[in-house]
Amino acid sequence: MTGQREQTEHQGRPGRPERPITVMVVDDHPMWRDAVARDLAEAGFDVVATAGDGEQAVRRARAVTPDVLVLDLNLPLLPGVRVCQELVGAHPELRVLVLSASGEHADVLEAVKSGATGYLLKSASTAELIDAVRRTADGDPVFTPGLAGLVLGEYRRLAAEPAQPRAAGGREAAPQLTDRETEVLRLVAKGLSYKQIAERLVISHRTVQNHVQNTLGKLQLHNRVELVRYAIERGLDDGHA
Repeated sequence: MTGQREQTEHQGRPGRPERPITVMVVDDHPMWRDAVARDLAEAGFDVVATAGDGEQAVRRARAVTPDVLVLDLNLPLLPGVRVCQELVGAHPELRVLVLSASGEHADVLEAVKSGATGYLLKSASTAELIDAVRRTADGDPVFTPGLAGLVLGEYRRLAAEPAQPRAAGGREAAPQLTDRETEVLRLVAKGLSYKQIAERLVISHRTVQNHVQNTLGKLQLHNRVELVRYAIERGLDDGHA
């Protein structure tokens, strides 16, 4: 990748403080890792850490808590999907952009199920990477063209599967969501980014994030994939919004 200077500071990201987006880059190839980190730093991002293996990635990400983790899947010691699962499970607000050489559907779906926000192929240009990191920080699901439809199709396939049996005691009552939480959930299920939802509802980006986090907690879900599945199962993606 070649350097490309593009300032990302003071872009007026809804709900975010006026500061650079903090990024951590994880890849086991030093030259590639350094090149990506350099390009992002030159573009105005604050690269707070890098890591060359999965275990190191988990330790350092927990220490620096970046806004966005740019993550390769093929890592020594701990696979990228495990890194994603552990970090997103402990810090649901973390945004993970997978940057991988693999375009295999199974790899894409496994990454998204583990909590990744987006998936970009390493063949992407520097400009595409910079745009993807910025959009990922805003909660926008970013995918290399052709992969977004695959992920949405998987959401719907999962939603069509029989629900897992409930614990003994019969059917659980559905958690009570507020009208606003239901409205946000409906728009998430339709594939809108947090920024788009904020604009649609005329609320801040941070307020949208808070509603999503509250909803995840009430429903005892862990990430956007599970949340979208829940919404589709209940037909919220087909409702009028």
